[in-house]
Amino acid sequence: MQEITVAAVQMYPHLAKVEDNLIAMGKYVDRICTEQKVDLIVFPELAVTGYELGLQATDVAERVPGHVVNLLAQRAADYSTHIIFGLVSKEKVESVLYNSAVVIGPDGELLGEYRKLHLPGEERLAFRPGYRLVTFEATFGEIGVLLGWDLAFPEAARSLALDGAEVLCVCANWGHSPAQDRETSLHEWRTYVQARALENAFYVVASNRIGEEYSYHFFGESMVVGPRGEVYASIDEEIEGYAVATVDLEAVRKTREELQLIQCRVPAAYRSVVRKY
Repeated sequence: MQEITVAAVQMYPHLAKVEDNLIAMGKYVDRICTEQKVDLIVFPELAVTGYELGLQATDVAERVPGHVVNLLAQRAADYSTHIIFGLVSKEKVESVLYNSAVVIGPDGELLGEYRKLHLPGEERLAFRPGYRLVTFEATFGEIGVLLGWDLAFPEAARSLALDGAEVLCVCANWGHSPAQDRETSLHEWRTYVQARALENAFYVVASNRIGEEYSYHFFGESMVVGPRGEVYASIDEEIEGYAVATVDLEAVRKTREELQLIQCRVPAAYRSVVRKY
């Protein structure tokens, strides 16, 4: 057995209130890690800043590493845990912004940054798309990271699985506008999370925010899902909190061997997958 304990945080990030959100995130780390030994904590997409930033995106953007990363790196080191969270990152050119996730290791070291590949229409006005999928070497194995709408693209999760990921961490701002049906959006979220886990036979730690902004309502439903799509832990209400589960990574290897999802692929038949249109 190779057991690890993971936590998906469900919080209400307040728009452009970076310091307030950092304080809240620090309190979550304290609370989770004083209750049990945790190997991995996943926060939502743009947890540091909120979502509908508009022109404020430039004001709250950070370089990586920077102030935000350094503070949360200290929390990771305090409890010897991995922390993944979303923020607005920037290049040396101040106007080049990314919707990013940062991965911090248990010694407080920066393991890397992932920049969201798939940007819905409104995000394209603020952010540049990333250009590659990456895995990160945690102390317990390889992990992959996706942000929000990335989850809707099965190629992204499969690519991470093929690169060795046994745990997929999803940081999300998944919700609906007033014109959309809540139950439909909620059904899509649940289905995508469980499908990505089952079709790749790995664990998915999915952290989704709650709360209201100008155009969106975010409903949470954060969860930890196993390699056969089974839900290990979830938050079924629109409340702040966290879903915690202890999982066995050996189940990933065993399930992949049983289902042969990776081994029995026929890549030569999938050429249309990588065509743009």
